[in-house]
Amino acid sequence: MVRKMEIEPIAFVRNDFKEKFGIPRQAGLADKVESRVEFTGRYRNPDAIRGVEGFSRLWLIWGFSEARLAEWSPTVRPPRLGGNERIGVFATRSPYRPNSLALSSVKLLRVEGGDLIVAGADVLDGTPVYDIKPYLPYADAFPDERAGWTEGARELSLSVEIPAALAERIAPGKREALLSVLRNDPRPSYQRDSERVYGLRFGDYNVKFTVSGDTLTVKNIEEAQK
Repeated sequence: MVRKMEIEPIAFVRNDFKEKFGIPRQAGLADKVESRVEFTGRYRNPDAIRGVEGFSRLWLIWGFSEARLAEWSPTVRPPRLGGNERIGVFATRSPYRPNSLALSSVKLLRVEGGDLIVAGADVLDGTPVYDIKPYLPYADAFPDERAGWTEGARELSLSVEIPAALAERIAPGKREALLSVLRNDPRPSYQRDSERVYGLRFGDYNVKFTVSGDTLTVKNIEEAQK
């Protein structure tokens, strides 16, 4: 019986998510955000992705590089439940797992310079990718199946208000991507303080905003210090 297996990154993700706050809770929610899957070392071989352009979606198997625990716990506290109720780790997608692996379905936009340009990834910039597999609609999609304790959860679609003067500070090619992130309510699900000003790092920008009801209002946008 094989008890251990060593794996190494085949690629790294490059995108505008420079910190964990603001990353969508699931893949595909911020579908305007593009990421580059940048192959590395011996895996940077065009033969390895031959035929990939025939698929519209791919599975990325990646690692929670920023989530490390000294010891694993059989239960976790999902933010969706207010962070107060414990659920079995294998009944969640928590990053705190025995093996810190995750998978995301992303849309393949194009092959560029030997790398993959994808949309909708829910991963931090610099995240290691351990494997890539094609998404097969006939085998991978079961929309009518039960969703356990997440059945009552829904992804919010906020109305985003941003003054024109602030919007102009964002490069045109980044505006829709930022809006797709903000519409999905970047706040932790248990924080609902309408007076609180939240800060989000997106690419080269620091974005300040408040949320009242179903409306997110951008208060300021500044260039982030490099």
